[in-house]
Amino acid sequence: MRLVAINGSARKDGNTAILIHTALKELEKEKIDTELIQLAGKNIQGCKACRRCFTNRNKRCSVEEDDFNSVFEKIADADGIILGSPTYFADVTAEMKALIDRAGYVARANDHLLRRKVGAAVVAVRRAGAMHVFDTINHFFLISQMIVPGSSYWNIGIGREIGDVESDEEGLRTMRTLGQNMAWVMKKTG
Repeated sequence: MRLVAINGSARKDGNTAILIHTALKELEKEKIDTELIQLAGKNIQGCKACRRCFTNRNKRCSVEEDDFNSVFEKIADADGIILGSPTYFADVTAEMKALIDRAGYVARANDHLLRRKVGAAVVAVRRAGAMHVFDTINHFFLISQMIVPGSSYWNIGIGREIGDVESDEEGLRTMRTLGQNMAWVMKKTG
């Protein structure tokens, strides 16, 4: 079994990555192969709504000039997916939104490619706005017919400066429980 996690933060190895790594450790304990892809430094443009993915049906976006297809290939090959984003003005980062929009189109164009994969949102927040980020990611999972496991609380960690989330015990506990629940669901459905 394989899980890919995407960190949508512009800060590589920041709070979002710390939260994701906390969940990944639990998945790795259950012998699930994990990979973290950080979007920091990658170029993923927004969807151009050309709909060529519906004509081509080759599991790729027709826009080849950026990093989307290499990231989407990993998503398509995974059994489980974590999408993580910090809270930017009460929503996901622009990079994460571009990934979600294009992945949604390509997956739908290819017989709902993400259907029945296990997906979880992870959100880093300074103070407020995290629920909208959480909803944005989960709406993507649900419209993609994915399975979304719960945790002991919403998958949110609080912190502003890099490393601050390590002081959020409840947030870290939530991530550990999330990783355990994802592993359980992946094994049951895999």
